[in-house]
Amino acid sequence: MEYRRLGKSGLKVSEFSYGAWVTFAKQAQVKDATELMALAYDNGINFFDNAEGYERGAAETVMGEVLSALKWPRDTFLVSSKVFWGGDRPNQKGLSRKHVTEACHAALKRLQVDYLDLYFCHRPDVDTPIEETVWAMHNLVTQGKILYWGTSEWTAQQLTEAWGVARSLGLTPPTMEQPQYNMFERGKVEADYLPLYDLLGLGTTIWSPLASGILTGKYNNGIPADSRMSLPGYEWLRDTLNTDAGREKLKKTGELQSLAGEIGLSLTHLALLWCLGNPRVSTVILGASRPGQLIDNLAALEHKGKLTPEVSERIEVILGNRPEGLRRF
Repeated sequence: MEYRRLGKSGLKVSEFSYGAWVTFAKQAQVKDATELMALAYDNGINFFDNAEGYERGAAETVMGEVLSALKWPRDTFLVSSKVFWGGDRPNQKGLSRKHVTEACHAALKRLQVDYLDLYFCHRPDVDTPIEETVWAMHNLVTQGKILYWGTSEWTAQQLTEAWGVARSLGLTPPTMEQPQYNMFERGKVEADYLPLYDLLGLGTTIWSPLASGILTGKYNNGIPADSRMSLPGYEWLRDTLNTDAGREKLKKTGELQSLAGEIGLSLTHLALLWCLGNPRVSTVILGASRPGQLIDNLAALEHKGKLTPEVSERIEVILGNRPEGLRRF
């Protein structure tokens, strides 16, 4: 495992990290989650990602029980939460000062930690002025309840505005963004945010590197009963395959799988290494629900040398979606 700076901050994050979305409190309760987190930690992962919206807080409760049981030294791991979807009542969601603050306190209790290393605005909030959200985050930093704050799926314009507000008022600016990034989803990371990496020192903690499992190849011949697309509440994910765009992705997945086999890689390893190949990626969040999956994901790190420039160009030919006029790095 190697470690990368989170943008221009001094924080070092493992190149692979581990996330609770869909898995914790849905597919894995405390016993299984303990095994998964211990396995990740023992293999060098130091960042564990979570959110108030994951199973309505239950994913954080599970992770908190695991952290309490494993008793790792606090300076050896990073833990995050995200704020936006907290509940159904008006002030239980969004990015108002009230909800940002109360959601942080609730996450600290569920995760059983004294502070959050990373705290994300899970989505932009059109009903709350950015100045209010920036002030709320800055106050939590000065109170020692969070160390770094950032965003998830914000536009470059919204990020630039938040950064400008922070700088003009002498407040703590956002450090990182958590966008979706994979072979099929490239626009934000490779094009929209391109000016922000050097200008703002933006770090990225990317999610869905395997495109919700599509880039493992397991959906090429249907939807397995034990996959996340078969879970109740994730019908929207399954429906994405039953579109022209979804079928095109499956076609390209088959071609990528053939290329991966030709160079001695699994498709999963090819997809993960492709994400890591972009130096603008601070960490790739893994979402394995079983120990065997996690061990296999981690094994990709043994094959970095196989993703040569020639292979990368062959991938581009198959994908045909490189942002116009740009290279990944």
